[in-house]
Amino acid sequence: MEKVKLPIKVDPARCAQSRLVYQGVFAAALMPRLQDSTQGIHGDIDVSLNFGTDAQGLRVMSGKARTQVSLQCQRCNELFDTTIESEFTYTPLRANAEAPELPEDYDTIEVDEVGEINLAEIIEDELILGLPQIPTHENEQCSEGKFDQSFGDIPTAEERPNPFAVLEELKRK
Repeated sequence: MEKVKLPIKVDPARCAQSRLVYQGVFAAALMPRLQDSTQGIHGDIDVSLNFGTDAQGLRVMSGKARTQVSLQCQRCNELFDTTIESEFTYTPLRANAEAPELPEDYDTIEVDEVGEINLAEIIEDELILGLPQIPTHENEQCSEGKFDQSFGDIPTAEERPNPFAVLEELKRK
């Protein structure tokens, strides 16, 4: 399948009205903040986007983004390659517009004065959010992984006594 370059800016209202589906790529050069947050991006960023209207009548853009990046392991300081993936759902709003009651998994995105959104920036933001906070190899692959040890068992939440159980007893009296 041929990789198609996606438009950088789109009008989400028109796209939702037409129920457009985009499947393509963004060049890594369009993602300077992601480039700065990693040790390098390998190839293009694969993106699939679906525009439409949900049951509430909200215009919605949902999609997935995926790319290969190099990160520096924080245990051994060596580089390793990993895949960063992100799934997202946005509903576009005009500036200063009051947000309607949104489902929990929706985020809002502000359209510019022409009513467009910058897809490259949105995808870049999503991929940056998908980066691990502390990048490390798997223990088996890391030269320092053999030193990653824990001692004893940590009790689960159900096994620990409730510190407020005493207050509950007082409440009953």
